[in-house]
Amino acid sequence: MSLQTWLLYVVAVFVLTVTPGPSVLMCVSNAVNHGVRRTFFSAIGSVTAVVGIMACSAVGVGAVLAASETLFHVIKWFGVGYLLYIGITTLRSTTSNFELPAGTAGRSSRKALYAKGFLVGASNPKALLFFTAFFPQFINPAAPQLYQFAILGGTFVCFELFWLMSYAAFASRLSPWLRVKGRAKAFNRLSGLTFMGAGALLATVKRAAKDA
Repeated sequence: MSLQTWLLYVVAVFVLTVTPGPSVLMCVSNAVNHGVRRTFFSAIGSVTAVVGIMACSAVGVGAVLAASETLFHVIKWFGVGYLLYIGITTLRSTTSNFELPAGTAGRSSRKALYAKGFLVGASNPKALLFFTAFFPQFINPAAPQLYQFAILGGTFVCFELFWLMSYAAFASRLSPWLRVKGRAKAFNRLSGLTFMGAGALLATVKRAAKDA
């Protein structure tokens, strides 16, 4: 892999990870409700899912998804359904105040936060598009695959974790303002609509044409 190819990949990953999406929104919400430290488990879950998508793409599963319309739609509509479920649940929330992290620590275990992060990461329309259509272009089939995957995967993980936790830290600093009575309801409305919008976006994703 040439330095030029890696730098192009860095630019692409930077744009992908810095742009707020479902995973960022989830980390922001968790940071306000549970604190930055516990949000780390959600971030790790999201990164784990995306690395899984990346690995599938690297071993050719991306090509299988492009060729199999049925399998592609099963995975896509599962993601759509989950994002819509989170969106509707958040939108219908009657909570008017955010609770302090100390009061919510026992309500969401680390495993639960990790699992939610994993499912949101696996349903991220940006990640599905990037790793099934764009990521394979950075892999040189004539060069050692594992070496390339380690570099590309490590680069992505560093950027993704950095931005997820940066957004979480920023949200945590704003938590006193967000905990003012009534603002949690407005935040949940915005969050719910954003998740539903992400689900609608994922519903528009089409598999790559066979002759592309």
